[in-house]
Amino acid sequence: MKKLKDVFWPLVGLVAVIWSVRLLYFKLKLEAATTPSVAAALEQGGLWDHLKIIASEIGQKLSVIPTHGYILAGLCTLIAYTALAWYDRIALIHLHKEKGISWVYVSICSFVTYALSHNIGGSVFSGGLVRFRAYTAKGLTTSEIAVLVAITSFTFSFGTILCGGFVLLLEPDVVRPLLKLSYMNISDLWIRFAGGFMLGFCALYIVGSLLKLKPLVIKNLKLEYPALPVVIRQLFAAPIELLGAAGIIYFVLPDMGNPGFFVVLGAFLLSFSAGLLFQVPGGIGVMETVFITIMPSIAPIEVFAALLVWRLFYLIAPLVLSIPIVLLFERAQFLKQKHIHTPV
Repeated sequence: MKKLKDVFWPLVGLVAVIWSVRLLYFKLKLEAATTPSVAAALEQGGLWDHLKIIASEIGQKLSVIPTHGYILAGLCTLIAYTALAWYDRIALIHLHKEKGISWVYVSICSFVTYALSHNIGGSVFSGGLVRFRAYTAKGLTTSEIAVLVAITSFTFSFGTILCGGFVLLLEPDVVRPLLKLSYMNISDLWIRFAGGFMLGFCALYIVGSLLKLKPLVIKNLKLEYPALPVVIRQLFAAPIELLGAAGIIYFVLPDMGNPGFFVVLGAFLLSFSAGLLFQVPGGIGVMETVFITIMPSIAPIEVFAALLVWRLFYLIAPLVLSIPIVLLFERAQFLKQKHIHTPV
């Protein structure tokens, strides 16, 4: 049984890597197949021919974007993933487990977690499992990791509600094109009211921290309301991540017809949240539909190119980089277990 346990997690990690590589290929193939002639070519030939076609199509779509757009998109990606690492750090502070776990370790764990979960969606290999492997190695219990995952998930939701509230309150026209598609006619007043309600929810959450509400005890599980220092960190970390992720798209959109950052942020919040809600990995199809609908002033092919850059920077590049990290971690854990069980 011990030998089986020693090889189980490395096998899980290996399967995750294989699945990720396969997902990476099909994701790129799907992006290239939006052109009918290319889709027909992809139905013939072998793997190598498909890779050449995919590379050619991607190159054509990305060549028209200026260099400074890529640089700014790269900086926004770093900002977004730094804020995501802050999510984990905030959760560890809430659990009083931040000591002994370095920022570097937390950042790598967070990076791999979100690289996989953003691409795979609600898979068994997403967030919870990656964090379980990483943080059990640092002494956290299963219940503590469950709370950590809950806190990071809530931090993202909190940021989405907060930013979404401001968008609806200040830019109600963002949702107007989507309402027309559903034949709904809602006035700006009601849209702003929805935004105000969302901001009110965020305010109540902060007030709850100020009141120092008592912990909720469920059998052996004790759930403490986040203290004010934790909530203040969430108040900054979540919007920074979302602003960074939306900035990737904004900076590679063309200047002509660009509706402005606030509209891009609104489209990102709506489409990315919908993709997560329906467990669509990378929001494929959902994001394109929302962005093209909300931004009729920009040619659809240019919107698609911007979203392709976002996927390359925010999804695919982190996925590629996370694969060797997972392999190295699992190798280290396997060698550690082997050393423990080797007779002296």
